[in-house]
Amino acid sequence: MLDPPVTEDSSLDLVQGASVFTIGELSRRTGLPVKTIRFYSDEGLLPPTDRTHAGYRLYDTRALARLELVRTLRELGIGLADVERVLERTETISALASKHVEVLDEQIRVLRLRRAVLRAVATRRSELDEVQLMNRLASMSDEERKRLVDEFWDSVTEGLDVDSDFYEWMRSAKPELPDDPTPEQVEAWVELAELVQDPGFRALIRGMGEGQAARREQGEDIDAFAKVQRDAWCGWSERAEAALGKGLTPDSPEGTELASEIAALLRAEDKTDGPEFRAELAGQLEAGADPRGERYWQLMAIINGWPPVPSQNAAAQWIAAAVRATAG
Repeated sequence: MLDPPVTEDSSLDLVQGASVFTIGELSRRTGLPVKTIRFYSDEGLLPPTDRTHAGYRLYDTRALARLELVRTLRELGIGLADVERVLERTETISALASKHVEVLDEQIRVLRLRRAVLRAVATRRSELDEVQLMNRLASMSDEERKRLVDEFWDSVTEGLDVDSDFYEWMRSAKPELPDDPTPEQVEAWVELAELVQDPGFRALIRGMGEGQAARREQGEDIDAFAKVQRDAWCGWSERAEAALGKGLTPDSPEGTELASEIAALLRAEDKTDGPEFRAELAGQLEAGADPRGERYWQLMAIINGWPPVPSQNAAAQWIAAAVRATAG
């Protein structure tokens, strides 16, 4: 039964001195609207202690304390069903709090991600299509992001007998966007996701793997070749950067000298150093000097908060051009 309208004299039917309150008095004491208190009462969260002869619901001090608890839980975002379970003691407040902390953590993570996307959109002045793409890619879970990168490496190595240690090392790095990413990290992830799905980039990496597999089939020790190249690369890169700093061209004496050292170090025993071998070696180095390969690692570093990956692309291209120049 609904209460009569609440008026200023709603307490006139109360027993003199009794510690009971009408809905109107509960409203004044708690600051909650009468409509809200009546709703809680109708839902069974706040059963009346008694009623007056005029039909008003009455509540004692325990009901007042119960109402304060209901209000607190509701302000914390707890649903009515969960509030009822706490009041009926079928679930403890601590257990309920733990459950809702997990929910709130996920909501906060999503909100932070949206904030980063919006900041990136504002910075880049993105068009609608780009906004939709950024939101879709940024909203992926860590597992979805990792699967996208795993699928890329599966695609570019499927069926190929390649340097397993090198490719395992390459694919071991996974994008892990933090819960509170910066706009730069969101942009880096969007760019990386676009890169690994780009047919041209996939063809480039696949082509490098196919070249490795073909040379392995011909009897070359590809693993040893790759290890020698990795171990010597820093020294080659430093020499190339120094030459670039002096304004030297790849076909300069310094370039010719470096090209000969590289050819001597990477030439298999059954191969003759000559124009054909130099051209083949130059092709391998040119593929490795593609700026998209370096960009992959730069983006991965931004996403994961690693130290920045300095660009060595100019040096790599200079080295490949130096070897190409000696091929005749």
